[in-house]
Amino acid sequence: MVSFAQNHAIVVILMIVLGLILFMVRKPKLFFSLIGLGLLLAGLVYVILSISGPGSEQKKKLIHQEEEQSDTNR
Repeated sequence: MVSFAQNHAIVVILMIVLGLILFMVRKPKLFFSLIGLGLLLAGLVYVILSISGPGSEQKKKLIHQEEEQSDTNR
């Protein structure tokens, strides 16, 4: 079963944009505070993922090397 949002993506996007514009006009201080908080959280997630990416690749490489060494010792 396909949801309404999947069938009418343009309508849903327009409703979200209009809701955000209305929220910005009615309570601009709260709107910009929430936008700033969202950007801060997105930045933190980006930094965490960019730091953890190389570390996990290095861990996989080390595990693979250990497996190769244990296979040669048998």
